[in-house]
Amino acid sequence: MELSGYGYVCSTGETFDSIALALFGHEKYAAELLCANPEHCRTSVFRGGEKLYIPEVDIPSRDAELFMPAKAPWKE
Repeated sequence: MELSGYGYVCSTGETFDSIALALFGHEKYAAELLCANPEHCRTSVFRGGEKLYIPEVDIPSRDAELFMPAKAPWKE
């Protein structure tokens, strides 16, 4: 299988949430990162140097964002 995204090298202290926020503009895309990197699914906080595959993500228009929660439910 050939993947069409790109690679990312994690920095110390990063999480899937923080990477999703930085790359895609919202933490809700952490699930896509987790699915693309199952070997790291048990990692809560990266040590630094881990390589992730970053999938291409369809980001909906701003109108669709109105129906999505502003925060991840576990952060409320």
